Amino acid sequence: MTGQVQVALARRTLSPVGLWVFGAAASAPMVVLAGGIPAIYATTGVVAVPVTYLLVAAGVAVLAVAYTAMARQVGHPAAYYGILAHGLGRGWGVAAGMVALVAYGAIQTSLYGLIGATLTAQFGGVWWVWAGIAVAVVGVTGVRAIMLSTRLLAVVLAGSLLLVAVFVLAAVTGPAGGAVSWKGFDVSGLAVTGIGGAVAFCVASLMGIDAPASFAEEAVDRHSIGRATVAGALLLSGVYAVAAWAMGVAVGPDLVARTAADPAAGLPYSILQGAGGWWVPVAGVMLVFAIVTSMLAFHSVFARYVFAMAREGVLPAWLAGAGGGTRVTAPRGGSVTQTCVAAVTVGGFAAAGADPVTAMFTWLSSLGAMGLLGLLLAASMAALTAPAAVRGTQAGMWEWRIAPALGILAGSALLVVMVGNAGSLLGAAPGSVYPYLLPAILAGTAVLGGMWAAHLRQSRPDIYAGIGRGTPSTHAVPDAITISI
Repeated sequence: MTGQVQVALARRTLSPVGLWVFGAAASAPMVVLAGGIPAIYATTGVVAVPVTYLLVAAGVAVLAVAYTAMARQVGHPAAYYGILAHGLGRGWGVAAGMVALVAYGAIQTSLYGLIGATLTAQFGGVWWVWAGIAVAVVGVTGVRAIMLSTRLLAVVLAGSLLLVAVFVLAAVTGPAGGAVSWKGFDVSGLAVTGIGGAVAFCVASLMGIDAPASFAEEAVDRHSIGRATVAGALLLSGVYAVAAWAMGVAVGPDLVARTAADPAAGLPYSILQGAGGWWVPVAGVMLVFAIVTSMLAFHSVFARYVFAMAREGVLPAWLAGAGGGTRVTAPRGGSVTQTCVAAVTVGGFAAAGADPVTAMFTWLSSLGAMGLLGLLLAASMAALTAPAAVRGTQAGMWEWRIAPALGILAGSALLVVMVGNAGSLLGAAPGSVYPYLLPAILAGTAVLGGMWAAHLRQSRPDIYAGIGRGTPSTHAVPDAITISI
């Protein structure tokens, strides 16, 4: 493999449950409950948020089928990069890799604004100081072996899901008007103004479920990637739909939008207090941990993209360097890169005096979510055009023909709705051109990636030939079980 660095991530170290944990923790149920769902109600005024979640999840799950089928066959840590390189061509692969770095990096970095604002509200101080502490914590944890991160994510995810369950129980045992309303699941509520914005918000809150594919090289079983991703999309959408429904039940479907828009109402904590006052501070602490673990999940994915692309020479080869010789327990070069990007971004927003939530968190998370949705759509296209050598001998019609075709239709519709309602996501004034900066940034990044691939084709054909194909042989680097013996 000329021009490639012979290092591999530690194989057979991440179980199927661990894969699911990374995807679910990246989506961060506690963050969606505390911030996402109230924001959807307050911004759009749509009552049918629960059924919207279910419909959006169906589209995302179909998109995930082709994505995970390709990820399983390609087995590349930079999943979108490897998928498009094999399915659409090497230039498309580099373009996808660059967009993925921007998207994952934007979402991960946006969370520093959210945690800075959250800790400032709870303990006082300056938001960027708290954000800087979080950068250091995530940076130190990110260079450790993946199992440490997995255990931390699993504990926090379990606590977050427990709190969501307590919230739902508190809501249904004290419904507004004394009766439980099912209006949130009434499909007639979809035919209202603001539904496009609700769809865009729901899509954004589900982004992150694609994370398991980036751990393909470390997975005990590659086939579990598909199950972890699709199950994550369906399960989390169910959790979010029920939580959104419960919020409407507790406040009243016709009043929930107005109440969510009122900061004094304190949603969702005012509802959670019905289960016992001590649940509120517990939820506040869990929210902080949920933000940190979400950052850690996205940090880990970003680091693997940098590592894998550097290993093939598309990025500077020294970024693939890490401790542990040829068997890498953590891609330290990529991890340090993400930490530096986060530190510079936090410093830039702080120096500009920008609001950590309405500017940093909202804009960067929206940029990232839009980029990941576009990449999921591109992965369906790659699966549909993938050659027989990629599909394998047991290729099925559902994974390689039907699901990709349906995914292209569903993904195109969701992306159009998301781009068209970017103003709702960002809280921009009607008619503002600023929301269209997001797709412009993503498109510009893809073009630059394609241009870099063309440059490599002319100047370094050996590197160009290896794009998406740099994963070392299973016999080149020993597995964890071999080392332990």
